[in-house]
This record gives sequence, structure tokens and C-alpha cells, in this order.
Amino acid sequence: MTIVSTSLAPGAAAVDVRSKQWYLNAMQADQMWKTSTGKGVKVAVIDSGVNPNTPALKGQVLVNEVQKSVSYHVTQDYDGHGTSMAELIAGTGAGNGIKGLAYGAKIIPYRVGLDELKDKQEKEKTATSAEAIRAAADSDAKIINMSYGSPYDDPDEESAVKYAASKGKLLFAAVGNAGLKNNQVDYPAFYPYVNGVSATDQSGTVAKFSEHGEYVDFSAPGVDVPSWCDNKFTEYCNARGTSAASAIASASAALVWSAHPSWTSNQVIRALIDTAGRTWPKGERSLYLGFGVMRPRMVLDDPNINPGPANVDPLAAENSTGDDGASAGPAPSASTGQPSKGGGSTSGSTSAAAKDSNSGNDSTTWVIIGAVAAVLVIGGAGFGVLRARRNT
Repeated sequence: MTIVSTSLAPGAAAVDVRSKQWYLNAMQADQMWKTSTGKGVKVAVIDSGVNPNTPALKGQVLVNEVQKSVSYHVTQDYDGHGTSMAELIAGTGAGNGIKGLAYGAKIIPYRVGLDELKDKQEKEKTATSAEAIRAAADSDAKIINMSYGSPYDDPDEESAVKYAASKGKLLFAAVGNAGLKNNQVDYPAFYPYVNGVSATDQSGTVAKFSEHGEYVDFSAPGVDVPSWCDNKFTEYCNARGTSAASAIASASAALVWSAHPSWTSNQVIRALIDTAGRTWPKGERSLYLGFGVMRPRMVLDDPNINPGPANVDPLAAENSTGDDGASAGPAPSASTGQPSKGGGSTSGSTSAAAKDSNSGNDSTTWVIIGAVAAVLVIGGAGFGVLRARRNT
């Protein structure tokens, strides 16, 4: 978990934390909340555990809905990371805590043994990623957030992902924070059916640490986002990473699904793809931003939006692939992909704003990425997909 030095005491004035949630203003959350708060949608948070007793999460965490097979110490967050992700999604803001983008949603927590869990006996009793994903798939959660990852392919984990998709779940995962290092491919975001999310900063620029490749499906805020400093839950720190971006993407989907409860996962993701902020043609993607910056407000503001067919996967071309031949390895950790698979791609320098010719007026006209990086834009069909992982 990447933390910068600034601390934000929850007991101080409410502005201390809320003012740091810059992305709520950028995404025009107050306007969206007039239409949807995420009410009626449950989000599975698979992570280091979720503390249901923080001021912002009281009444928000459905511990009783966690299956006994994976319930070991699910409310004992050994790192603070899972609680932070849960608050970013569904925190109420109570007690000067974080206000989640979908504060009307509920959280179903799943604790997995990431690298940060050092106790071997604890790890042995804690669910694996595959076990947690399957349990979440069998729950009432519509959305599964996975702000974690590993550079190793796990057949059981991939099978669990496919099972969750078959149950109509939407899956989001962080693509990782090793963009300035080896940019290695990470799982589970690497797998088909998982929407990989990269991170942007307050200017809308893709973060330099954010991993990139064909597995990136969306971008969302992930820099200078409040997060618990540790598992003592005494103060917030400014954090940065694709973990937060994944959580905010999951919350965005919750807002849309709450407003359109009859939609299927195919329709929710299609609407988010169609309305994502970009300057390139619809159906194409950037290696850094995927289909663009996630903008749920554009869905919520359009009462006549067409979500397309309920039973047609808008990402069918990429979801039919995903095997890169990697072997199973160590447990996932809390951060990190070099994607190379895919055909029909062309490279070129481009910049994208979170407003396109069809977006109408939008105050969130973020400049996404400039000439400092060459962005590879990939056609919307006929390419193999790579997938990846977490970090905050």
C-alpha cells in the first residue's frame, strides 16, 4: 500500500477528510446522488478484511451474509486496506469519515491471505482468492471488487472468475502500481471477465505508477485519495494507487445498477463503456486508460440511454481469451504488468479529455494524458486481452 506522509485525523473538522475527496467534486457526486446513491446494490469487497465498526461503515457491512466456509476473521482487517476500499465504495461519511461514492450501497466482506498477512497460521485459515471469489459469486452481491493481485496465473482463481461472470456478477480489479518498474502483468485483473482499472490524478492525468496494457478497461481517480494509514484505524493518510481506482469504479457501477435495477451486468458495463471520457473513437481503447475515464453521471443524466441487449457481452471478443501460459505461484500481494498480447493495434501519441463530442457540458474536463507518453489505441474487436492487479 503506497502511502504519502500527510495524515488526516478523523476527529478533526469534517472538511479535513471530505475536502481531500477531490474526486467527488470532479465526478459531480452531489448531482449524481439526486438520482442514485447505490441503494439496493451489494458490493463484495475481497481484500484484507473489513472493519465494520469504523464510523463511516457502521450499518454498512453485511457480515451475516458471509458464508461460513470463508468467514474466518473476516472483520479483522490486518492491513487497513480492505476497510479503506469499503469506505471509498459505501462509507457514509459519519464521524468525519470517508463518504463513499455509492454510500447507499452495502458491503459484503471477504478476507483473503495477501502478502501483508505475515502470520502463517492465520494465512492457512484465511480464504484464498479463488475461494473468496466463488463465495462472492454465490452471494447476493452484484459487484465484486478486487483491489489486489499477483503476477502469477492461478487456474483455480481463473475458474472462480469465470464462475462469477456466469452468475451475472460485475468484477473490477486494480491493474497495479509498477508502471515505472517492470509493468508486469497481474492477476486477477489479467483474466477475462475482470475489468482492470488504472489510476488518474486530480488533473485527470494517468498516474505514472499506474500499470498499462491491453488489460486496462477503465480509468478512475487513484491519487491523493484518503485511506486508513494502517489497521489501527486512528487516522487517514493520503494514498495513491490503482486499488482506490478499482473501488471507485465499483462504486460507479453500483450507482448505475441502483438506478437501473432491471439491467444485467452486460448492460451496466456497456453503458459505462459508451459514456467513458475519451477523445478517440467509440469502441477503441488506450493502453493507459482503457475505454476512458469512468463517468457514471453521463449514464444517470440520460433518461433515454440505451443499454443495449441484456444477454450480449459487450466485451465478448476479449473475454474469449486470456491464457498467457503463466504458472501458478505465491499468494497475491497488495500491489503491481507488461501486457503484450493483442492484434490489430497501432501506436501513436494522443491525449484524451474526460469529455468527448457527445458528452455535452461537463465540468470534469480532465486532461488525461499528454505527449509525455505514447498511447497505444487498440481497435474494439479482434484483440487478445491481458489482465492484472491492485494497490493503494
